[in-house]
Amino acid sequence: MNASQLSELLRSNVVELTFQRRRPNNRGSFRRMLCTMNESILNSVNGRTVLNYLPPAGFNKTYNPVQKNLALAWDILVQDFRMISAESVSIQQTYNTDEEFWNYFNANIIPMSSAEKAAYMNQ
Repeated sequence: MNASQLSELLRSNVVELTFQRRRPNNRGSFRRMLCTMNESILNSVNGRTVLNYLPPAGFNKTYNPVQKNLALAWDILVQDFRMISAESVSIQQTYNTDEEFWNYFNANIIPMSSAEKAAYMNQ
């Protein structure tokens, strides 16, 4: 998968994915993320209040993310933007409607403790 394909997927879905960390740490080599760039979800009342979404103020990168095969995503658990290396992405699940995502989020993510969220991200 390349960065433009991943970006397109993120614009129309919420995606649960795993990828290899570019800089592995003591939590492991892989990261699991629930993320999106779906404007209808992020700009909704729930997106702004529950997910704490704020539109980007502008990115002043010293590199071109596309040249590095990186895609921008809103990390739902961390509640911030993240760059994802598209070369090692493995798609686990996609939620392609607002209702489908919010049903999953309310049933599975909201009940998690902070420790369970950290474990989810480092699986």
